[in-house]
Amino acid sequence: MRLIYPDYNATTPIDQQVLETMMPFFMEKFANPSSQYSSAKETRKAVEESRTRIAERLNAKNGNIIFTGGGTEANNLAIKGVAFANRDKGKHIIVSQIEHQAVLKPCKYLKNFGFKITYVPVGHDGIVDVKAIKKAIKRNTILISVMYANNVTGVIQPVEEIARIARKRGIYFHTDAVQAAGKMRIDIERLGVDLLTISGHKIYGPKGVGVLYIHKDVTIDSLIHSGGQEMKLRAGTESVASIVGLAKALEIALDNIDEEQERARKLRDTLEQGLLASIPDCYVTGHRERRLFNTSNLIIKYVEGESLLAYLNFAGICASSGSACASGSPEPSHIMLAMGVPREFANGSLRLSLGKFTTEEDIYRVIKELPEIVKKLRRLSPVERVKDGLLLETQ
Repeated sequence: MRLIYPDYNATTPIDQQVLETMMPFFMEKFANPSSQYSSAKETRKAVEESRTRIAERLNAKNGNIIFTGGGTEANNLAIKGVAFANRDKGKHIIVSQIEHQAVLKPCKYLKNFGFKITYVPVGHDGIVDVKAIKKAIKRNTILISVMYANNVTGVIQPVEEIARIARKRGIYFHTDAVQAAGKMRIDIERLGVDLLTISGHKIYGPKGVGVLYIHKDVTIDSLIHSGGQEMKLRAGTESVASIVGLAKALEIALDNIDEEQERARKLRDTLEQGLLASIPDCYVTGHRERRLFNTSNLIIKYVEGESLLAYLNFAGICASSGSACASGSPEPSHIMLAMGVPREFANGSLRLSLGKFTTEEDIYRVIKELPEIVKKLRRLSPVERVKDGLLLETQ
């Protein structure tokens, strides 16, 4: 039985072209780029050329591309690095309630150092309340962080508008663009952001490598201390193969973005139409238009998410109840709760995210299998729906 993988927002397989680009830097071109001999200069050149190519693709004219060990590290560097470097100016940070844990956890950590965090709400459509951001700004606000596209719902946030607000008030603005990169064209100059994060393994590149764009006017502290790599902001020997692979992956994704958007959007719409027609008490969360072309997050009432994932796994279908980083947590998605989904239904959240290897056959397999699994789980469920809409305990 062929494995069906509608979980591309969790991670992607590496592209064959990317792998081929990386291979020489594991064997023939293995020198430490910080060394002084000629072979090391070759690997240093590969790193710097990759930096330039990524900057060009992101239109990052007025800042630096810093390579990190992944999106999580890049977000930590952005949040904690700005906070520690600017604490004399203020100790107030604004983030949305639907951020990835790689933003929320660093903010929680900063509370130990006297920082105050304001969590702005989102609407039922999953879009951040811009008015609430304006209202939350204080004299001592030093940073606002709002993700570009949500990892669970795919909803695209008004980052350009928020960036304008932040700039007028002299506040740094960071956006976690890990899910947006490769699925949208990112123009940093147009967006007006000060810091932006991407990750290799979300765009058919290698795991363990990410990028933090930092505007030249941003004051930031390093978190890892040793050598002077990455403009003294990220010490440690660069993973040359991974960096080269990330640059290649971004180029491939952007070169094929129009065709992939059209293809995957049709598959996603077919998937949603088929599931909504065959599963009662099921709906799509978030804004139906303003979202990534590959992402569908469903609330399936009267089922428990972990059981749903287990049965899908038995059927050879990989899916997620939210972020892969939060798997194993018994709590419902904080994103669903922030959007006003009742706790008892938030547990039935199911994210299906498509990628460039998803086929029409895969879609119809999910449409066939998932409704049957839901029927089975609802028969086993400790609650049942009654005619007046109330939930009653079964005997």
